Amino acid sequence: MSTSYTISSIRVSERRARANTALYLARKNPLTVIGILVVLVWILAAIFAPQIAPYQPLTQDVSQRLQAPNPVHPWGTDELGRDIYSRVLYGGRITIPAGIAVIVIGSLIGTVIGAIAGYAGGAWDEGIMRVTELFLAFPTIILAMAVTAALGPDIRNAIIALVVVWWPSYARLVRGLVLKTKLNEYVEAARCVGAAGPYILWRSIMPNCLAPTIVLTPLDIGNAILTFAGLSFLGLGPEPTSPEWGRMVAVGIDYFDQWWTWLFPGMAIATLVIAFNFIGDGLRDIFDPRLR
Repeated sequence: MSTSYTISSIRVSERRARANTALYLARKNPLTVIGILVVLVWILAAIFAPQIAPYQPLTQDVSQRLQAPNPVHPWGTDELGRDIYSRVLYGGRITIPAGIAVIVIGSLIGTVIGAIAGYAGGAWDEGIMRVTELFLAFPTIILAMAVTAALGPDIRNAIIALVVVWWPSYARLVRGLVLKTKLNEYVEAARCVGAAGPYILWRSIMPNCLAPTIVLTPLDIGNAILTFAGLSFLGLGPEPTSPEWGRMVAVGIDYFDQWWTWLFPGMAIATLVIAFNFIGDGLRDIFDPRLR
């Protein structure tokens, strides 16, 4: 009875400690909380867009074209009479998953390549890093444009192009962390007891290299969303009729006097990118003991 009571007390204490930590972080990093809320709002809006949007995103009504915001169309209409509010909500179902997919895939590829290069060293390290530097030599948007143009304008090809652009930065980051971490005494102790190389790398070294990668991930999701929208703006993303935010801004520029055609999709991109930056800054404060 006493043992179960003690375990229950420990669990209650742990829950209270986590709650106190969450409250402390919320007070210390209010912008991080705001960023999380903004991202959650956009994700929920994208998920429930069919239930929230008053119109279908591709429904045209030329008689209502370029209507300013009004009670019927709260964010106005575009050049084909399509409801901008509905299109922005549906556009989140394209832009947000694309940005997240780019960073998840790119970070996984870059982490594996960088970890192998840092731990193996020698010719493996030199060869992998030279290839990585070759990718890093090109500006991000230029390389993404070249890959997308070669593969053809399409959502899938745009994501592939951005993955090609993004993995080298993670490879270089993880490689440097592995080079530093593998010199620690606990790694030498693991070697002395006969642990295999893969076990040492993935069980002893990598858990101590993940914090900087976790901090970088939300920052890069915002940048990937912005770059994906940039490709769409240039006509290298989804098809022209797609309710993608970057494409909507590109079309709205042709009707600059009708400010609602470009303002609302542009604000969607801006708020989401800023929110992910807030989250990244908050994670940096949490994982960096010098900033606690």
